[in-house]
Amino acid sequence: MADNTIENPLTVLEERINALEARNVFQDDVIEQLSQELAVHQAQIADLTYQVQVLASRLKENSANQGMKNEVEPPPPHY
Repeated sequence: MADNTIENPLTVLEERINALEARNVFQDDVIEQLSQELAVHQAQIADLTYQVQVLASRLKENSANQGMKNEVEPPPPHY
């Protein structure tokens, strides 16, 4: 007679395999979600980098134009 309190080793292995498979599916889902989120963030970073470059070039242009304007512009009449 088999004792009911002792589980069949095959059943134990099947349960462990099922648990590992469930964890694997969960981890695959989390990895996919993180990958999608990373792609979104990379696109945002690329866009922000471009915007900073545009602003920097505009600042350089304005600084250069300000320097030229100050030299060409005569002093105000109250001097």
